[in-house]
Amino acid sequence: MIELEVVILSAVTAERKTTWPRYCSPVYVALSSSIIYIYVHYSTSHSPLCIFQLSINAFDYNCHVDLIKLLKQEGELFRLRKARQKMSELFPLTEEIWLDWLKDEIRLTEEEPNREKVYELFERAVNDYICPDIWLEYAQYSIGGMGSPGGIDRVRAIFERAVTAVGLHMTKGQTVWEAYREFENAILSTVQVCVSITSRDLLDMEATYAEYEEWSEHGVPETVIHQYKKALQQMEKCKSFEESLMVAEPPKLAEYQGYIDFELKEGDPARIQITFERTLAENCLVPDMWAKYTTYLDRQLKIKDLVLSTHERAVRNCPWTMGLWKSYLLALERHGADHQTVSDVFEKALNAGFIQATDYVEIWQAYLDYLRRRVDFKSSKELEELRGAFSRSLDYMKQDVEERFGESGDPSCIIMQIWARIEALHCKNMQKARELWDNIMTKGNAKFANMWLEYYNLERSYGDPIHCRKALHRAVQCTSDYPEHVCEVLLTFERVEGSLEDWDVAVQKTETRLNRINEQRAKAAEKEANLARQEEERAEQRRKAKSEKKTQKKFQKGTRTGEKRKAEQDDYQDEWNEDSAPKRNAPPGYKPGPPGNKKVQQAAAATPQRQKDDNPELRNDNTSVFISNLAYTLEEPESKLRTLFETCGPITQIRPVFSNKGTFKGYCYVQFESPVSVPEALKLDRREVEGRPMFVSPCVDKNKNPDFKVFKYNTSMEKHKIFISGLPFSCTKEQLEELCKSHGTIKEVRLVTYRSGKPKGLAYVEFADETQASQAVLRMDGMDVEGNKISVAISNPPRRNMMDKPGTSRPMSDMMPRQVYGSRGRGRTGLSLLPRSLHRQSAPVSKVENGTAAEQVTASSAANAAGEPKPLSNSDFARMLLNK
Repeated sequence: MIELEVVILSAVTAERKTTWPRYCSPVYVALSSSIIYIYVHYSTSHSPLCIFQLSINAFDYNCHVDLIKLLKQEGELFRLRKARQKMSELFPLTEEIWLDWLKDEIRLTEEEPNREKVYELFERAVNDYICPDIWLEYAQYSIGGMGSPGGIDRVRAIFERAVTAVGLHMTKGQTVWEAYREFENAILSTVQVCVSITSRDLLDMEATYAEYEEWSEHGVPETVIHQYKKALQQMEKCKSFEESLMVAEPPKLAEYQGYIDFELKEGDPARIQITFERTLAENCLVPDMWAKYTTYLDRQLKIKDLVLSTHERAVRNCPWTMGLWKSYLLALERHGADHQTVSDVFEKALNAGFIQATDYVEIWQAYLDYLRRRVDFKSSKELEELRGAFSRSLDYMKQDVEERFGESGDPSCIIMQIWARIEALHCKNMQKARELWDNIMTKGNAKFANMWLEYYNLERSYGDPIHCRKALHRAVQCTSDYPEHVCEVLLTFERVEGSLEDWDVAVQKTETRLNRINEQRAKAAEKEANLARQEEERAEQRRKAKSEKKTQKKFQKGTRTGEKRKAEQDDYQDEWNEDSAPKRNAPPGYKPGPPGNKKVQQAAAATPQRQKDDNPELRNDNTSVFISNLAYTLEEPESKLRTLFETCGPITQIRPVFSNKGTFKGYCYVQFESPVSVPEALKLDRREVEGRPMFVSPCVDKNKNPDFKVFKYNTSMEKHKIFISGLPFSCTKEQLEELCKSHGTIKEVRLVTYRSGKPKGLAYVEFADETQASQAVLRMDGMDVEGNKISVAISNPPRRNMMDKPGTSRPMSDMMPRQVYGSRGRGRTGLSLLPRSLHRQSAPVSKVENGTAAEQVTASSAANAAGEPKPLSNSDFARMLLNK
């Protein structure tokens, strides 16, 4: 299929001439005073679009990957080689990309006698990541060149490097060892070489030891036996970590972190290095892991080639992380790299694209510190280079950083402060230091007391008393945050250094300044008090208006309630008269009155339905389901429910329940012809009907079976089920199932909702077994779902109140018959006619919070529950009263 691509070439002026390829047709789009030339390209791939995107942003990693895939599909091998080369210059390539590239180059060199290019490519590949598969491919390719001079030695050297790099890999290192041993066997080398390889390959396989034992003519040496036992012990220690890595899902960062911590405690540098390399092969974009690895190499191993190559790989994988570049510069200086190399790395860091302005300040500080440390301060060349770097850093902050982030990232002018201190301390150039501090104060820092005191300390250390006094006088006039402290410093200085005239001037200036400050503070306090008073007045007015509105609304509601109550009493009296009074024939000439209001008509229409519902012969609970939680405003519920439940089987009748006024109560009964239809109808539970979830449950007579409940509330720990809270309200059942299915087999997903159908942000997910549920808790707890951080735990529902369970003994007060009042209602005297001897105080029932363990029932409440007396009859009460 031909795809249409629209590629924007460039925004140019109307006079621009463009030469179009024969397969392109230009389209001109006018935008203000410029013309954007667009060409429409008809092709079967998107490679031109990828090339154009890379011309705009060469650091688009995904675009590089897409371009390589497209060129490979098209069979453009030379363009593919160029694309891979370009990507490898910017980023480290993954194991898959390297293997594809190497295999393609190997096929090309079958026709070309030059194998050195492939060897160079292999060297670049093994430097990106330590991957056993690449090393094995490298060794196998080198075997093909054994016929050349020194070929066998070259193969052996590559194998030695491979087993050194990946021989300790617990899962894939064995393949390299086996290939090395087979190579030595194949070339019929000396027995000593094979014995050496076999004795070193005792890390993973007991079969290797058995082979070595069978091969050795003089038995296994004690050193080999000791090494073998030590390897078995090490393998047993690492077994749990390797098993966790095998069952974990990528990127396995937490599992690798635990493995690294274990190896760091063990202290074997080779194993620590291979564990870090395995971790970074799967987590190459985690800056913290690279920082941890490089820190270990800097402080422990301190091997120059290893340290510098790891730092280089770190900044290539995570170029946006300033800390990695800073560590790289320090490592270069620490290992004596030449100045040009350090400068080149710094320039790359500036073009890495940091995410915040302060990162550029820190990287400049690191580079300036490096330049300062290499200055002799007796050679003008290095000093001028340092000054030029300081000047360039200030221009860079002002132009590049401020334009990109809207701020310089250095509001306190730390770089300028360091420059001023270097000029004063090392160069004895106080004039330059004062110029720098004048520039610092003009950038909005003159109002801060700490800035003036920093300048004063500089003058105090390297300047003279005259400039110290000038700095403090300016500080008194300009400081607005802590003027009292600056005034105190000035007075202290004059006590030590100044004359009487200087003291009088200082006292006058400080008093004048403090008086002005106090006046400003008083005005500000008065203004704030006025604003607070106005706000209180407005709040009081709002409260009064709200109170009046509430009173008026309550009055109107009371009026409507009285009218409504009177109308209900009239309607109830009419219905009572119609139902209870004997029917009489209408007198001659009687004509019925006009129809009543709408409610009366609905009540009249609902009368046949109520008569039909009251007929027990038509009901059959075995073939019926109970429908609830329907909207009260649902129109024609019978027809709508019939349409919904017809798919479950033939329907005998649908009985919606109406009130005496004819309004729908939100529940009904659906009766089928056959009991087979009931399970199908129950599957429609929680189906949404006009925005509300419809509850479908079996039709059970609660009088005959009071303990029946549709939803069994489980009060014990469910180890195969997890409880999730904090979910976004937009999360659906399908989304949650997709999120959890990677952790095991899901049996059921249940979202907890209100009766209105609105979600609560809670859910239960049931797995096939306890292990899967535990793994899901470990991996999902704290996960971010659509901006919400969820909490995941094993389902442990709170215990229900013992008094709420069926069959539990009730307190005496609950078992007493309900008091019936007369027509005048309850008497005003509230005297109890029950003798005091019969009064019993029931123990309060402790409430159990959701998600907490149930509290132990106290001994007194347990005793009452176990030995509660039998309810007393009227004759028992009579006997008690007579005995009294």
